[in-house]
Amino acid sequence: MYNPHMDNELKGRWMRLQQALQRAGGDALLVTSNVNLYYLSGRIFSGMALLLPEGAPLFFVRRPVELHGDTVIYIRKPEEMLTALAERGIALPTHPLLELDAISYTEYQRYAKLFATGTPIGNGSPVLREVRTFKSVYEVGMLLRSGALHTEVYQKIPALFTPGMTDLDLSIEIERELRRHGSLGIFRIFGQSMEIFMGSLLAGDNADTPSPYDFAMGGGGLNASLPVGSNGTPLQEGMSVMVDMGGNFTGYMTDMTRVFSVGQLPDLALKAHDTALTIQERVQQMAAPGAPVADLYRVALEIAQQAELAPYFMGHRQQAGFVGHGIGLEINEAPVLAPRSKEQLAAGMVFALEPKFVLPGVGAVGVENSFLVTDTGVEKLTLCEEKILPLGKA
Repeated sequence: MYNPHMDNELKGRWMRLQQALQRAGGDALLVTSNVNLYYLSGRIFSGMALLLPEGAPLFFVRRPVELHGDTVIYIRKPEEMLTALAERGIALPTHPLLELDAISYTEYQRYAKLFATGTPIGNGSPVLREVRTFKSVYEVGMLLRSGALHTEVYQKIPALFTPGMTDLDLSIEIERELRRHGSLGIFRIFGQSMEIFMGSLLAGDNADTPSPYDFAMGGGGLNASLPVGSNGTPLQEGMSVMVDMGGNFTGYMTDMTRVFSVGQLPDLALKAHDTALTIQERVQQMAAPGAPVADLYRVALEIAQQAELAPYFMGHRQQAGFVGHGIGLEINEAPVLAPRSKEQLAAGMVFALEPKFVLPGVGAVGVENSFLVTDTGVEKLTLCEEKILPLGKA
């Protein structure tokens, strides 16, 4: 069923989930979403995974055909799980947890009827998100690989520009390089309220266009059905170009933003960019196991205020209420670096820090990098030039 080279990795995940399941008071975790099926099995399939308090999960598969393994059970519909459990002498769970943050009400009703234990079904989504917050050595390796390829592409960006381009033209060239380097293209996001294609490139005042999505930056996009990112803005003298394309080469996504310029930017843009780098440096110094993430946001905001740049911090017409977020299989994992967050950093977490400013008439400046929390501090995973680089130069 799963890659034998991941055998120990998957066993570790199952054990951590079983421990979290016990803490949550459940006796089974039913997983149906693609991202968590991948986390439990190392592959995507249509079906369900049932994790019990001990042993390997049972994988109930509809498609694809010809998957093999002692725990693989082919079914046509969820109700057939009951027969399969009975045949294996496994009692029906009495306190199951479902991914209530990911499934529809119709699905919930079907599973509730299926288990029919008389006990309210619990929410397994927080259990999965908690365990996935802490990356294993294998997962860190995947993130490092994505970070290295991400960097290779970004280093090519200045030479991809030619005069007369629009933001969309340049975005297409960057997307092409990402795919040539092995990008999977997909940009997984937790929840149903955000959508984006491979990332965004924001030029000039389009960076100041409010977005309905909870991203740090917006952009009008090309169509009202996907109102985010490039909108066809011609790239002109004195304009900043912020590139925030996803680094998904391994299933694990790094997040990195770099800023480029068409010609010379005004002094205020240079000051704001330097302030973003100062924020990054200060947060790096503070970030260590036990550090409250709300304090990291507070320090970032204080630095922006001291520089008299708070009106432009994390947006201008519409400001984001965070300065960073966890990353991994999805781009918006825990922790969230926001003022009301109760979370603290812990070794094994991976987060993106993105202090940015939006200046009317110029565009967005700032930086974003991915960081691994270690026992003593943080390690940067996206190593690429951070100063503003002019477009059109190799």
